[in-house]
Amino acid sequence: MSVASLRRAARESVSGLPREFWWLWTSTLVNRLGAFVATFMALYLTLDRGYSASYAGLVASLHGLGGVVSSIGAGVLTDRLGRRPTMMIAQTATALSVALLGFMTDPVSIAGVAFLVGMASNASRPAVQAMMADIVKPEDRLRAFSLNYWAINLGFAISSAGAGLVAEYSYLAGFLGEAALTLVCAVLVFLRLPESRPERTEKEKAAEPEVSLGTVFRDGRYMSVVGLSFLISLIFQQGYVGLPVAMGTDGFSSSDFGMAIAVNGVLIVALQIPVTRYIEHRDPRSLLIVSALLAGYGFGLTAFAGSVVVYALTICVWTLAEIVNSPTQTGLVVRLSPVHGRGRYQGVYTMSWSVAALVAPLLSGFVIDHFGAGWLWATCAVLGTVAAFGYWALMRGLATDDAPLPAKTAAEPGAEAERPAPVAVPAPVAVPAPVTAGAAAPGPAAPRTDSAV
Repeated sequence: MSVASLRRAARESVSGLPREFWWLWTSTLVNRLGAFVATFMALYLTLDRGYSASYAGLVASLHGLGGVVSSIGAGVLTDRLGRRPTMMIAQTATALSVALLGFMTDPVSIAGVAFLVGMASNASRPAVQAMMADIVKPEDRLRAFSLNYWAINLGFAISSAGAGLVAEYSYLAGFLGEAALTLVCAVLVFLRLPESRPERTEKEKAAEPEVSLGTVFRDGRYMSVVGLSFLISLIFQQGYVGLPVAMGTDGFSSSDFGMAIAVNGVLIVALQIPVTRYIEHRDPRSLLIVSALLAGYGFGLTAFAGSVVVYALTICVWTLAEIVNSPTQTGLVVRLSPVHGRGRYQGVYTMSWSVAALVAPLLSGFVIDHFGAGWLWATCAVLGTVAAFGYWALMRGLATDDAPLPAKTAAEPGAEAERPAPVAVPAPVAVPAPVTAGAAAPGPAAPRTDSAV
């Protein structure tokens, strides 16, 4: 490809997005530059503090439990209080709790503060995703989600190697560094991001019922997507809970793990945007199935790793899954979320990752302690296969859309139609029509356990 073609592709990838999106993107990048706790907590507890893998798994699970508790509440706050206030509260609380965690020495206090960190760091996710959906036109959302995910991993790639070296000398410096940069994010949100929550008109209030948590949980199609998201996130979590413990057991240092896992961020930085351009108009069914298989068997191959290079190669495989799955899944979630219920819908989706963050450390710690790391990687391969079959069955059982959508919404005049507030979905018909790319438009991950998104 010529230099001119590369420049044109770069311009097309970043043009047309609102200024508010770029401030949100900048806050994401700054946040990820300070990533430390979620990545190095297991090594901190096992290598620096001398605790067992099971205890490290327990603490990480409490971190995940905090996220489970806060995800629903943060989703409600996002709809009621607003996106901007919710993000500011969450990021300020994250900075304070992360700094406090660095000074904890007692095992009970470490576990308790880790729970608080999980609550605070996870609370910003529904607000960030809802604001992004508010301020970006529907036809640009896939590109926006990919760019935001690219920022997450650009920061992660830089911070992983640097934080690994910092951890060799002082874990406390890592905790304080993350706290400082998270506080910078809160300041950016306060100074540069206006509130984006759509206001319901009197006509809309009379015509449409309020979206409640019950509405979300009764939405059968959406909850099926949430369930499959849980399986995928359970696999991806092993890169940050099972993998560092397994590498530590094999005699590798924290800097070895930092350099290996940095491949994940570097690869996403290099490939996320071009891959997104390639998959933008592809069938989301195939994308989700392929990503599930790559995730499961990418981790499965870790059973054969014996050097940092081989570990890095296996990371390349499941990173490809992450690159494909993230924008496809996030876009699908936004597509299925009603405009005035985005916070609650995003909260429930975030909960799937939080529950996985709760279960994954317990699973990895127990399996590694009692059976060995090889069994953990085999389990990941099985989960990937199950998730792939689940995506195939779900997409095969869905029509292009359950009901015709209005031409536009009051909140987004002239925009692509949003899905109205859903009701309970009846059982699929005997011979359903396949889903098209338009019905399931392709989102830290977040795929990550902290405030990545």
